[in-house]
Amino acid sequence: MNKEKIILSKNDSAVNTEQKQTVLLEILKSMKRVVIAFSGGVDSTLLLYAAKQALGDNAMGVTIAGPYIPQWEVDEAIAFTKEFGIRHTIIKAEFLEELRESPEDRCYVCKSFLFSQLQEFAAKENAILIEGTNHDDLGDYRPGLKALSELKVRSPLLEAKLTKQEIRDISEKWNLPTWDKPAYACLLTRIPFGTHVTEKSLRQIEASETALMTLGFRAVRVRHYGNLARIELPPDRLQEAATEPMRTKITKAIKKAGYQFATLDLSGYSMGSLNPNK
Repeated sequence: MNKEKIILSKNDSAVNTEQKQTVLLEILKSMKRVVIAFSGGVDSTLLLYAAKQALGDNAMGVTIAGPYIPQWEVDEAIAFTKEFGIRHTIIKAEFLEELRESPEDRCYVCKSFLFSQLQEFAAKENAILIEGTNHDDLGDYRPGLKALSELKVRSPLLEAKLTKQEIRDISEKWNLPTWDKPAYACLLTRIPFGTHVTEKSLRQIEASETALMTLGFRAVRVRHYGNLARIELPPDRLQEAATEPMRTKITKAIKKAGYQFATLDLSGYSMGSLNPNK
């Protein structure tokens, strides 16, 4: 039997995205009352905004503020919820000692700990805890997904089969400020596995990345190797970064953050470049 090859046009794709958007809202409505793990990133922002549309004040965002979360991320999360009139709270978390030596299962350990706390909070709110994993995440190295599965945390974006690009498309349509925001991750992901983690190293990474963002680099990773910082920037910005006066500005910023040496990774910006499968 011959199989017909189907080619979707842009309009077909848009319809499919709209269908998934409708499914997402229906999933959220069926939950009645939700607490959203809200980092302020692209995925959780769309999920929180959609939950507000579907459930009104029965949707609440909760942001974890811990030593490996940049302060600017927490500030952006607060600003977003204030702008859109969404209920929001901050939960402060201490450094989990099991993460001190940066084990390979750190994401699993961290997610298990933090989402257990969020589950307890959601239970007190008589709400369902949800988070922003999307369909594309299934094809990436995401050890934290195991923790979410074990804790039975629901992922409406995944249930609606929304991809990252579709999430960005809907976010742009809804005029959300995060529609083109680069992907970020906690500061622990900048430190190689098996490396002792200190408060100083976390603050060095945060200060370095904040300075680079101030210089105009939105997508950035600063990988920590003791007194050396390995900087990842978008490939199309590498020449600018290596040319004066930007080269000197970057070097000064990295040294001000506490590093002795600044290196520019010629491979460019790459999510999860420290993962075992990279």
